[in-house]
Amino acid sequence: MTQNKTLLFFDERRFLKDLETENPIKVFKNAIEAANSHLNSRFHEGEQTWNLLIERSAFIDLILRHAWNQFEWDKSIALLAVGGYGRGELHPESDIDLMLLIRRGNPKRYQPSIEGFLTFLWDIQLKIGHSVRSLSQCVDEARADITVATNLIETRTISGDDKLRQSMLKKTSARKIWPSKAFFRAKWDEQIERHDKHGNTEYNLEPNIKEAPGGLRDIQMITWVAKRHFNVESLEELVGNDFLTPEEYLQLKRGESFLWKVRYGLHLIAERPEERLQFDHQRKIAQMFGYHDSDERLGVEQFMQHYYQVVLSMRELNDVMLQYLDEVILRKDKAKETYELNERFQVRDEHIETVGEYIFAKYPSALLEIFCLLGENEDIQGIRATTIRQIRQHRKLIDEAFRNEPQNKTLFLRLLKCPHKMSTQLQRMTRYGILGRYLPEFGKIIGQTQHDLFHRYPVDAHTLQLIKNMRLFDRPEVAQEFPVSSHVYKSLPKPQLAFIAGLYHDVGKGRGGDHSVLGAVDAADFCRRHGLPEEETNLISWLVENHLLMSSTSQRSDISDPDVIYKFAKLIGNQLHLDYLLVLTVADITATNPSLWNSWKASLMRQLYTETKRALQRGLENPANRDGWVRNTKTAAINLLSDHQVSESQAQKIWGNLDDEFFLRESADDIARYTQAIAAQGNTIDPVILIKDAGIEVPVATQIFIHTYGLDNVFPITAATLDQLQLTILDASLHRDTQENTFDTFYVVDENDRPFGNNEKMLARIKETLSEALKNPNEHTLKVQRRTPRHLKHFTMKTIAHISNDIDKSATILEVITPDRPGLLAHLGRIFIHFRLRLLSAKISTLGERVEDIFHLVDMDYQPLSDPIFCEQLRDAICRGLDKRNKEDAEGVPLQKMKLWQ
Repeated sequence: MTQNKTLLFFDERRFLKDLETENPIKVFKNAIEAANSHLNSRFHEGEQTWNLLIERSAFIDLILRHAWNQFEWDKSIALLAVGGYGRGELHPESDIDLMLLIRRGNPKRYQPSIEGFLTFLWDIQLKIGHSVRSLSQCVDEARADITVATNLIETRTISGDDKLRQSMLKKTSARKIWPSKAFFRAKWDEQIERHDKHGNTEYNLEPNIKEAPGGLRDIQMITWVAKRHFNVESLEELVGNDFLTPEEYLQLKRGESFLWKVRYGLHLIAERPEERLQFDHQRKIAQMFGYHDSDERLGVEQFMQHYYQVVLSMRELNDVMLQYLDEVILRKDKAKETYELNERFQVRDEHIETVGEYIFAKYPSALLEIFCLLGENEDIQGIRATTIRQIRQHRKLIDEAFRNEPQNKTLFLRLLKCPHKMSTQLQRMTRYGILGRYLPEFGKIIGQTQHDLFHRYPVDAHTLQLIKNMRLFDRPEVAQEFPVSSHVYKSLPKPQLAFIAGLYHDVGKGRGGDHSVLGAVDAADFCRRHGLPEEETNLISWLVENHLLMSSTSQRSDISDPDVIYKFAKLIGNQLHLDYLLVLTVADITATNPSLWNSWKASLMRQLYTETKRALQRGLENPANRDGWVRNTKTAAINLLSDHQVSESQAQKIWGNLDDEFFLRESADDIARYTQAIAAQGNTIDPVILIKDAGIEVPVATQIFIHTYGLDNVFPITAATLDQLQLTILDASLHRDTQENTFDTFYVVDENDRPFGNNEKMLARIKETLSEALKNPNEHTLKVQRRTPRHLKHFTMKTIAHISNDIDKSATILEVITPDRPGLLAHLGRIFIHFRLRLLSAKISTLGERVEDIFHLVDMDYQPLSDPIFCEQLRDAICRGLDKRNKEDAEGVPLQKMKLWQ
């Protein structure tokens, strides 16, 4: 019991002597403050956390005992520690949970002492949680609530007669209430519900170290159930029997010790009982624990990989223990239905097991075969605990010789063709340490993170989710959301080739260099080792090396331009490459971060795939004619306008000398609609603003067309106004004639990333606000009104700006990579005006906490930027301006109004 531990840092005799002469509250507070400072200093010096937790609990025991003795009690009441404090695991900011246990009767006779005692604890600034219960109340509440029953298992007597606690434990034992079977079932259901709240994954971006899968609560869960079922005081008593091996116990204690250390550091940094590893806390703990940035990886990424590997191992142990308990508790009295699969495996109660203890030693290939059998037999629900232990014991047999064995290569390829839950088997193989050993290059990325909001999961979890997403394309319900990808997936001649490309697409991360190129080399090596034909090897290697090509082109290039499509089609080469790349790309995006995929991105991907397919069918030797495309669009628009009494000459006058890009990007229907509205405007010079939803089958964004006369700052004004209206710009196409008349089209979504064209009230407000801002530009002030979300403030990467020239379009390409902040586009627009630049188009791409935006610019004479000194000044202004703005925002400095004209 912790109350018997000698504390060298606490002079109890001096403490008692001070109580005789000084204010008790002051004496207690000074002692607590000194103890906290002492223990925390030892933590920073590297002392084992478990020792500090025990000593903190023992110290609080002494403090509470002396506080208790300040008041009058009899033998019918006792002070008990419960919860984490009851276990002797008191962290710096954790609540001190207490129970005042009364033998029987009404507690009112103790009311003056209880009130005085609790008030005193609050006065000395102890953070306590408390309850006052009689023995009978403990029994009643424990019977009604599994949480209460669990808490009572881990109580300690601080002061008073320990026989009271022993009596309470006897009355609430498994023989009286919550027998082992009911207790285990309730706790298991509780864990399932808790895991579901955390996405049933160990790999959350900001994980809860206590409640998430693989966290401290999973370790406690094992302890609670084992203690109650086996009637022991600690897990150590069970080491060496069928429940817990010495190796498993050591692994459990090491994992628990690491998580304790993280939790202790988290409490010190947050200065509150924080259990969630938020981004800013991750960096600080990494520094605290001595992780340093390297050329390949950040220190925080190294720390988080260690964290994820630990919780993955804790989840694995939790699986083994709970499977064992399920067999000995829940299934103990059930009839055992057993049938043989082959000479190595049989199925017992819907769970696969080996037919003997030494099967894996005798047949090492069975370490892969078992997962093939799971994927080929839909009725098998899992693996029995004894067999999981055998897998863990024999996985060291997977070495270079094992990997070179032809039978094992055949088994792995067989696994990739399994009809049932193939991705689940890969997850099991990862958890049980098989996949990382069979594919050492994959083993290096297990738990590997990228410290950003874009990559939601560590690399291994993302990879397995990608493969799962591809498999889901086969389901009818998924086909409704991904119609093109699902149709293409079902037509792939060999889906397993896409799975191999998926396995290797990110395997090169964390090594330095281009991960796509490194992964392509590893993928080709895998294919050759496994005997795949050269054409399949080349396809898989090409897919890995180019797995970012389709998403990058769809989001960063003008895919309405036939030249862009032609160049992309040349890179693709043939329809087979295009089909496999589409499936891989969509599965990759949705596995990176579910929030990245939306209707807008889907429409871009579908357009790129469809136009490229047409180009390939037409033949790469027959590219589309730009001039012909422009002529056809104009003719179609004029024909539509004639139905609305707008003549060809009127239309040509309105279009003036607009560049061809306008007629390439906009459809004939939209051009006719714009032109008709401008013609109806007559001689007034008010802005023409048209708003409607855009999309082929369903709306994917809301289109806002703006036509103005002689105004050269439409983009920054519009960007600021839309930001104030809490609208997000996805894409912008900006055109003007030599009279400075603008024909600008913006594609936007609301704060929920949805189009809003059917909201008449909202449309009227947008039109009114935009019109007012554009008609009175001299009085218009750009002001950031939206606060930056907390999770974005933690990322303050330096702004990167690249400037290059697009010879084909006679324009300068500006790429800006910077943290995402409200008002960003308006700020950039202000810089463009300062440098007297015309903005032709903008491709907006938000990737988690950062944006990667592409702008096509020309000077006032519609020429690309050719002066290197000028380009460097522009780049410097963008980087310095945005970095200063981001720094002030991160530090909480209010963003000032930014006037366009000074």
